[in-house]
Amino acid sequence: MVLQKEPAGAVVWGYGEPGAVVIVAVSGDGGLVLMKKTAQVKEPSGTWMTILDPMDQGGPYMLTARQGSENVTLRDIYFGDVWLCSGQSNMVMTVLQITNASRELAAAAHYPYVRVFAAAPSRSDVELDDLEHIDLPWSIPTAENLGHGNFTYFSAVCWLLGRYLYEALRYPVGLVEVAWGGTPIEAWSSPRALQACGLLEDMRSPALSPSISPHQHFSGPQTPSVLWNAMIHPLLNMTLRGIAWYQGEANAFLHTDQYNCTFPALIADWRRAFHAGSAGQTELLLPFGFVQLSTYRQQSPQNSFARLRWHQTADVGVVPNARMPRTFMAVAMDLCDEHSPYGSIHPQDKQNVAHRLQLGARAVAYGEKNLVFQGPFPSRAVLEVTRALLNITYSQQLVCCSSPVSLCRWLPAPMVAVGSHMVTLALGGCGTLVLALRYAWAEWPCEYQSCALYNTQGLPAPPFLLETLRSSSRAGEMELLRLRPSSLLAWGI
Repeated sequence: MVLQKEPAGAVVWGYGEPGAVVIVAVSGDGGLVLMKKTAQVKEPSGTWMTILDPMDQGGPYMLTARQGSENVTLRDIYFGDVWLCSGQSNMVMTVLQITNASRELAAAAHYPYVRVFAAAPSRSDVELDDLEHIDLPWSIPTAENLGHGNFTYFSAVCWLLGRYLYEALRYPVGLVEVAWGGTPIEAWSSPRALQACGLLEDMRSPALSPSISPHQHFSGPQTPSVLWNAMIHPLLNMTLRGIAWYQGEANAFLHTDQYNCTFPALIADWRRAFHAGSAGQTELLLPFGFVQLSTYRQQSPQNSFARLRWHQTADVGVVPNARMPRTFMAVAMDLCDEHSPYGSIHPQDKQNVAHRLQLGARAVAYGEKNLVFQGPFPSRAVLEVTRALLNITYSQQLVCCSSPVSLCRWLPAPMVAVGSHMVTLALGGCGTLVLALRYAWAEWPCEYQSCALYNTQGLPAPPFLLETLRSSSRAGEMELLRLRPSSLLAWGI
């Protein structure tokens, strides 16, 4: 087991006889008691909780809880950083299922100070105080428990993130997996978070696809709040260092244009809940990393994946931002996998996903300076009207109109010049009016690691959508800025 190290205090909790006193002791490897805490068992719940003094990284330690003549002892305890990993099937995919699985599984033995824990999939109509089932108790990683089976445990993205963080930090890392394939964000959201987005009542009878009756009620793990109740609420006492999230595919077909509210609302709600549940030991702005959606279908005319990617950033295009502070994102749209044996929606390259996530974690959660953790994003796009050119950091497609009353349509904007910090686009068939610019706005925007723009560190530029907002200071120019709430996209409040 890994408990959170200093500067926070790890929270320890359990059950006992109502009204009784529980003594909690932390002992060194030789049996020397280093710390004692007392806690009274609450009535009528029969639960107790105490906060350990902040501990430096390291171990092993013993943790003993004693009530009268009865005691429970946990051994091989380490203090380090604890990360919680959640989401749907791309988070559930195990190390057994990814690229170079045999090599990754064989490497597990080299990381005994990365410990893993996996909650079993479970749902509940009411908030639970304890997990109903555990798939994998706290364990040292092995080839067997990292590759137990397909879509079981242990999460490849979670494991690789923890492993990469350990290689950078060189102290223990604890990983807690709570994930369930095929689940929408609404199932992971508390009623408070859903209500903040006006979805609490709407979610009682939604449709997942056109083939499902709009009056058919959700059941199982897709039901609003059932995974929050059974898999997140029981863990709120934990002191955490950060959260990693890989979810969104289900919402490309359900309430897509509300994700710009439901996702920021979930982040804010989880942060408040873990902060309160740990008596303030988990920081209020808990670092929260996520994977932007990868790909699904080639040549698909649908743009729901593109819209969902945009909404994952609260319609800003890049994180952290004002609505999503202390977040970080791994762009994955260039990690497509047409021949994945688990379907193209489940790409096998999870190494690059985790690598990009750990860069963000090191920069945002750990404050590592001068670390490039995301791809380039446009800071300015200026249209030279008279020359029919658009100068921008990088490019893809434009919305053009030949007259104010004609129908607008998206047209390609080929690159005609590329500099170290600027790309120039030709407007081609765009008449006299440019309304907007978008990049990588497709379900399958490029082939594997072959999108239009990367930085020198090999990180892909994220998709974006800009619109014409004002005239430039120079005559004959218009400037495109980041999208603001408008009729172009639904906007969550």
